[in-house]
Amino acid sequence: MPNTSSVPDSHARSDRPVWVDLLNPTPDEAARVAAEYGIRVPSRQSLQEVETSSRVRAEGQVLYVNMPLAIQDAAACFAPVPLGFVLSPELLVTIRYSDLQPFAKAKALVQQDPHMSSTAVFVALIDEMVDFAADMMEASSNALAVLSARTFGHNATAATGRHRLTHALHDSLKSVGSAGDQLSRIRESLLGLQRIVGFVSEVAAPWLPPDSKLHLKTAQQDLLSLVDFETHLSGKAQFLLDAILGFINTEQNEIFRVLTIVSVVGIPPTLIASMYGMNFHDMPELSWRWGYPYGLALIALSTLLPIIWFKRRGWW
Repeated sequence: MPNTSSVPDSHARSDRPVWVDLLNPTPDEAARVAAEYGIRVPSRQSLQEVETSSRVRAEGQVLYVNMPLAIQDAAACFAPVPLGFVLSPELLVTIRYSDLQPFAKAKALVQQDPHMSSTAVFVALIDEMVDFAADMMEASSNALAVLSARTFGHNATAATGRHRLTHALHDSLKSVGSAGDQLSRIRESLLGLQRIVGFVSEVAAPWLPPDSKLHLKTAQQDLLSLVDFETHLSGKAQFLLDAILGFINTEQNEIFRVLTIVSVVGIPPTLIASMYGMNFHDMPELSWRWGYPYGLALIALSTLLPIIWFKRRGWW
């Protein structure tokens, strides 16, 4: 069938695989696999359910588990891309809707060791998924480090000019928002992996090989450390977000301060010009020879005195 691949099991019938990988399966392909192997192949809609009973369940020795990936599907309104596993002692079926690097690595391992069992393939996939999540966390950590250096480092004030500074703050705000969204999706994927590993380790304990149990226990420990690291990165992203918003607030306060100073400086000259523009009949300054220069000097003086006062106060 198209969009599927399988790995045969040398310990069983030569034509019976131990791993069936369904990539973007059609309803006909899912029905064919279900009929041939006597299992239920979940649809994409059921894999996207968020309640725990839909994420992990057992039907005899057949385990149905799924998790959200740390990627989004733009065609599905940016909903998380689901990944499903159907695991039994004889067969592993994976249902996915994205071409993932961990699957390519797991297939390479299976090709090197064609005698791997379904549980061994499942453990290999879990290990690769954990490594993939760790790589994504490292990329997010590096991105936050660059953003932190750009925000607080020596070059943080290199951008001169109000327009360039505004654009820099806007770009930083978008970057930290994107990093926070990525970390949120990574955390959701890690929690899904934790739920799967814990469920399989407990429910499949009677028929899991000892080496698979050991690998799953190690994966649980790795996932705990990754969740702690994600918590640290999320806190750092929140700190950067608060700092950038604080810088934006400071810039806004600076603009309001300039506007306040300009308005205060402009009040005395406006008052003087208004007073001498009233055109009353008895105004002694109208007959002065130097009345006009006197009015201009008075306006200039009333402008300079507030500026000097603001300058001495350190507001200018």
